[in-house]
Amino acid sequence: MKLLISRIIAVLFLVVPGIAAAYGFMMVKDSLFDYIGRSSSSVSFGWSSFVPGLLLFFLGAGFIGGWVFYRDRKRNYVAPRFKAKRKPVRHNQE
Repeated sequence: MKLLISRIIAVLFLVVPGIAAAYGFMMVKDSLFDYIGRSSSSVSFGWSSFVPGLLLFFLGAGFIGGWVFYRDRKRNYVAPRFKAKRKPVRHNQE
């Protein structure tokens, strides 16, 4: 039962940022389409929905991307340039 609860919590850690990123994308899309779809040139751009939407999108996508990168790095699925750097072993020189 404890394993099931921990897996549900782990899934929620990925679902919540995914929903936030999707909602942010929708906010950005709606503000852009509202601005482009209007024929009047006096209408200002909807910055109040564009900036928070962009922030939500980048934070959600960045969290998921970072989680996948960390997991792949831990399992050695990444290219050699992304692998963790090893510190050189120093021997006592007496």
